[in-house]
Amino acid sequence: MWAYESVFYQIYPLGFCGAPFENDGVQESRILKVKEWIPHIQKLGANAIYFSPVFESDTHGYNTRDYGKIDCRLGTNEDFAEVVKALHEAGIKVVIDGVFNHVGRGFWAFQDVLKNRENSPYKDWFNINFGGNSDYNDGLWYEGWEGHYDLVKLNLNNPAVVDHILENVTKWVREFDIDGLRLDVAYCLSFDFLKRLRQHANWVKEDFVLIGELLHGDYGRWVNDEMLHSCTNYECYKGLYSSFNSMNMFEICHSLKNQFGPEDWCRYRGKHLLCFVDNHDVSRIASQLTNEKHLPLIYGLLFAMPGMPCVYYGSEWGTKASKSEGDPALRVSFEKPEWNELTELISKLAEIHKNSKALCYGSLSVPVLTNKQCIIERCCDGERIMVAINADDQPYTAHFDARCGRAEELLTGTMHDFGGGSELKPYSVEVWKL
Repeated sequence: MWAYESVFYQIYPLGFCGAPFENDGVQESRILKVKEWIPHIQKLGANAIYFSPVFESDTHGYNTRDYGKIDCRLGTNEDFAEVVKALHEAGIKVVIDGVFNHVGRGFWAFQDVLKNRENSPYKDWFNINFGGNSDYNDGLWYEGWEGHYDLVKLNLNNPAVVDHILENVTKWVREFDIDGLRLDVAYCLSFDFLKRLRQHANWVKEDFVLIGELLHGDYGRWVNDEMLHSCTNYECYKGLYSSFNSMNMFEICHSLKNQFGPEDWCRYRGKHLLCFVDNHDVSRIASQLTNEKHLPLIYGLLFAMPGMPCVYYGSEWGTKASKSEGDPALRVSFEKPEWNELTELISKLAEIHKNSKALCYGSLSVPVLTNKQCIIERCCDGERIMVAINADDQPYTAHFDARCGRAEELLTGTMHDFGGGSELKPYSVEVWKL
């Protein structure tokens, strides 16, 4: 599966392209801006893009109006096909958001229900009670996602709804040639639906990947040979930044060993979860960390841990934004990409990751672990990679049995000698190939 050897770059298109929040009905080919960023994405080392919602919606993209039409604020279907073609020519795969649990109030079938009520042929596409009322005073009650009544829950027990979704997935592959889906709130989707979707994915395109948005619980219930290929690793998200903020590397390493360690009870060994330090729903990592000198180090840890690393647009040069400022602050438009020392480091880590079987598929162990330092070891088919992190403001000398005398430090191309201990500079990350 190509995804398991990929570095993802996430773009939230409506924000990235500077589209108005409310759908104003004015068509403008803003999505073509992505083509201007392709050289930057390539230089960064990403070889896959995850686009947040691109289809016609009421406001933020997750309240879909039409699965068959690119949002007019982004442009036309032809515009998006042009973008995907350009990305493919640059060697970049494309995954888009599949928002199948709910739609917007502007969704064409729900509008028909509001107009024709019991006579609508689409009344069973939703969970409707014509004897009730809604927060919008519709004269009928309907189920909204987690109490959000701008998000109308679809009835995925209705075969016609499932058929409509799968027909559109086929259309997206035929018209845009996408390579996979990231499933919004996958934890709300029934296992029966996910199994049907996986069967369809296997048929519609070779190596078509399904990545689910999961928060808590046993990810293995969803990520298996019958349903999802992967999911978001929220279980490690908090541990990544809080380990640095509390100067307790035991926290994240404990989670990683529980997930991917050598013991039989480790839950996700052999699975490839989508790992991240931030995304469109949480504070930018540069605002989350209390010590800005830890910013390069957390990316070192991201690329060391098992899974598929994903970088959120703008964060690669240290953009700040807090969730407390509201979602629009997290989803801003940049006139052009920036490049600094952090970006350079991420690009090197990305190239190392893509070209390392150990980092893409390897086992995990932690030969050195203190409150302020850790060394992550990954091994696969005779290749050994160690990522050493010193989060302290003082140098640290690690004494451990590396089972060899020297290694290549991949970030600098220099040789590292394990004899007499391995000295780590303050606030440093090193990648050793043994």
